[in-house]
Amino acid sequence: MLNPIPFWFLRHGETDWNAEGRSQGRTDIPLNHVGEMQARRAARTLVGQKITTIVASPLSRARVTAETVAEALGLPIQLDPELEEVNFGEQEGQLMGDWYDGWIAGDYTPAGAESFAGLRARTVRAINRATALPGPVLVVAHGALWRAFRHEAGMTANIRTPNALPLWAAPGTPWTLTPLELAPEE
Repeated sequence: MLNPIPFWFLRHGETDWNAEGRSQGRTDIPLNHVGEMQARRAARTLVGQKITTIVASPLSRARVTAETVAEALGLPIQLDPELEEVNFGEQEGQLMGDWYDGWIAGDYTPAGAESFAGLRARTVRAINRATALPGPVLVVAHGALWRAFRHEAGMTANIRTPNALPLWAAPGTPWTLTPLELAPEE
């Protein structure tokens, strides 16, 4: 069960595999130029939100996004391996396809992959650890992990979260998500 504590969530900036529609999973694909610009824009957007703690996935696309925000806010980041993206097994690097719906429904898990149920349990542990820290907390992580959060928060799970759009997650039945209007582009 999720701690009933509100927090900020930020999916990492864009990567080449995002742009190509490929499932990244644990493959450590870096931010592309667009993703770097998105991270800087998210950082400018989050200035003034009184964030006190930043916790991020150690995968470079999330870590670099978090470091960009942390620099703008004058904060350190903490890395939590349980915030890493799901292991998609044999589907990593492949184009996203119909298999994804079955994976979320629990009907199919690619060979060598983590099940959606396993990801949900790991997500709850990681989010609960993060929200137990001094807040407001910013969690910087990944799309499938956020789908797992959405499921556990009583929301429709299979919704794509835009890259680098800050979301305020507030507890309730279901939780509510409020996007923060992005700062103007540089």
